[in-house]
Amino acid sequence: MDINNLSVTEMNAFVARFSDLTGSDEAFVDSRLPGHKRFKINIVGMGVVEATDKPELAPNIPLPAKGFNLGMIQAETGNGAALHSHETEEVFMPLIGPWEVYWSTDEGDKSITLEPFDSISVPMGVYRGFRHVGEGTGTLLTIIGGPEAGRVEWHPTITDAASETGLARDAAGELKVSA
Repeated sequence: MDINNLSVTEMNAFVARFSDLTGSDEAFVDSRLPGHKRFKINIVGMGVVEATDKPELAPNIPLPAKGFNLGMIQAETGNGAALHSHETEEVFMPLIGPWEVYWSTDEGDKSITLEPFDSISVPMGVYRGFRHVGEGTGTLLTIIGGPEAGRVEWHPTITDAASETGLARDAAGELKVSA
């Protein structure tokens, strides 16, 4: 492929059509917990997921991405991700609906509400979560930066609660379903 003379057909390999995007509602150990049901879509670059064996979680643009992942989360009102941290930067931008981003501190949880097209970059190592606080289905754009997506570090209360729903992780951090 001559990168300086790409045809329309060749450029289409770099396109992900919204109507064709695939993803999963069981990409993370907290997926069955009340308030944490959501649909994860990897657009380009392998994001942080715990079910790497699911083909629907493969990047929708199957070409290498160096140092980042672009993805989306879709969730109904009151749903999103439980408290977790990453050893990577994580940026959130609501596309549809307001989203609340919350994080854990020594004094308790704090939060900020983002409106569509607002952005936040959550520092590495901060326990954070997010939830759709608008009506209907919300869509959140996610960007993960760094040389490798790494793994999710869940707040201890989350892994204990998730195991009661039949979801757990093995020693490698892969999602295991027992019920």
